[in-house]
Amino acid sequence: MIFKPIHRRLLRGAAAIACALPLFACQPTVDQRGNAPPPDKLSQIQPGKTDKATVTRLLGSPSSVAEFDPNVWYYVSAKTEDIAFLKTQTLDQHVVKITFDKNGVVQSIQKKGLKDAEAITPNPNVTPTRGREFSWIEEFLGNFGRFVSKNRPQGSGGGY
Repeated sequence: MIFKPIHRRLLRGAAAIACALPLFACQPTVDQRGNAPPPDKLSQIQPGKTDKATVTRLLGSPSSVAEFDPNVWYYVSAKTEDIAFLKTQTLDQHVVKITFDKNGVVQSIQKKGLKDAEAITPNPNVTPTRGREFSWIEEFLGNFGRFVSKNRPQGSGGGY
């Protein structure tokens, strides 16, 4: 079948649209996440004077509390960008660290940004556990006799 010139133009236009469509589908998605304390509220917090209850009233609950010290609070916010299947990029990040003394009064306030971030490399080693590793044959053979049959009454031994 031979296409007329008008059909060729339509076919070329449809092909161009079909090629451009996936490009428009990959628009970046920008997300704002976290709890960024407003500067005017943050300026009301004074080391040596402000307590935990006042900080909570002004800034809300923290994004995170330090694992080993409940007197260290973090307010974290980040702006990220996702593009299709690519790795998420952090465009901007703010961290406010508020440290309290043993009486619950603000001791210090530290502000950190994306420029202060440090790249870390996780330790590739595995945490040791007690016991030993079984081979696949030991695991397979070790399961014989461990399961109770539905037809067999419970209490007759031979299973868990």
